Amino acid sequence: MDLDELVRPILDLLRRADDRDARITDLAGPDAHEGAFARIGAPLSLGPGDEPLDLAALTRAVAATIARSVRTLHPRFFNQNFAGADPIAVIGDFLGAALNTTLATYEAAPVFTLMERAVLARLAALAGWPAHEGLFVPGGSFSNLYALQLARLRVDPEARERGHDGAPLVAFTSTHAHYSLKKAVVLLGLGRRALVEVACDERGQMRPEALAAAIDASRARGERPFFVNATAGTTVLGGFDPLPALADLAERHDLWLHVDGSFGASALFSAAQAHRMDGVARADSLAWNLHKMLGVTQQCAAFLVQKTGSLRAAFAAGAEYLFQPDKPYAEYDSGDLTFQCARRVDALKAWLTWKARGEAGFAARIDHAVALADHAAARIAGDPRFLLAAPPSWVNVCFWWIPPDLRPLAERTPEVDATLHALAPRIKAAMLRGGAAMLGFQPIDGGPNCFRLLFINPAARCEDIDATLDILDACGHEALA
Repeated sequence: MDLDELVRPILDLLRRADDRDARITDLAGPDAHEGAFARIGAPLSLGPGDEPLDLAALTRAVAATIARSVRTLHPRFFNQNFAGADPIAVIGDFLGAALNTTLATYEAAPVFTLMERAVLARLAALAGWPAHEGLFVPGGSFSNLYALQLARLRVDPEARERGHDGAPLVAFTSTHAHYSLKKAVVLLGLGRRALVEVACDERGQMRPEALAAAIDASRARGERPFFVNATAGTTVLGGFDPLPALADLAERHDLWLHVDGSFGASALFSAAQAHRMDGVARADSLAWNLHKMLGVTQQCAAFLVQKTGSLRAAFAAGAEYLFQPDKPYAEYDSGDLTFQCARRVDALKAWLTWKARGEAGFAARIDHAVALADHAAARIAGDPRFLLAAPPSWVNVCFWWIPPDLRPLAERTPEVDATLHALAPRIKAAMLRGGAAMLGFQPIDGGPNCFRLLFINPAARCEDIDATLDILDACGHEALA
């Protein structure tokens, strides 16, 4: 089979990633997509009597998949906390898939094991950690889950053998933290009541005084606080929790401090933005997703722990068929440091991209994104068609589109909020139908739905911001009509 024919549309996609004339998406339902694949002779359904597709049909299927997928590489894709995959990372993903191995053991992945150790060591150094252990996991949600498990075993080592003894352990996180914490306490058998959400300020940053009060209240109820999750770069507002103050509280109360830097830890690459991560050197563990701000393809999530030996103590099962201590280089095996067995070689694409761009390239990418966010915030603040919904932070800008009869908006009332809330999904639907730009919407702290621009793609420019705001305004009029 001539694989060049199958690969050519993918390479063309990468070469045309910055094409602003291409549609980001088509707002089509399942029937439309299924019908399109059926018409090219490659139906989405699978059945026992299906004949294998020939090369021409497979090539059509690849082209149809590209045409009907969301182009997250597009410069006006502002919808998620990732965008603009680096082509070098795509090549790394391709190479890793072609070699098709696992990071469980050194003998199966010698080069990848060393790459992973090198990437993790440099990340730990950027965080100011003199010692560390870690690994790549399937996303920041896993990092948060692992951190909770390590913290739980620190206060109750017997839980590994005995299980949870019913002691009222309590973890703390902010009201703007990632929802994975809510799922993690359930998965660990602690229950949703074990997670206390702490109030934030208008930037989505946890209030240290509110955390102190929550800890005191928990102790007064006879509970045992054991864990604090600090968020560095919240999903919606881009808030960075005040790490030095939270570290003080964690030390005072002997709590495990985890920093969920899935979104924001990459600020450490930028001399101008690294201050946002001040205090991370005092954390016990850190989540860091390179597939967000650095453009490495999904997923590429690092989990780091300061205390060596913690991961093995938590997860080691000693499978004799795999982890033989007397085989060559057994000390490099990482499979017993994690809940997983087989692991993707995500370190490869991170290492390859790092080598291609350098830390200066990563810093330039971060600084460009922050500059775009600053431009967007200033542009919105000076335009009566829009109103900022929160102080801008990091690379996040949240705002409302204001209907013409409410401009300039002098005061928000329940009636105004109801109008804004109902308009946002209708405007988003109109934007998806147009396909020229894409951004998300959500409420903040119980308020009306607002739009969120996320600046991550280095191909985005100031004119893309202006064009997107004009598109949104036109879609607003369409939604009103």
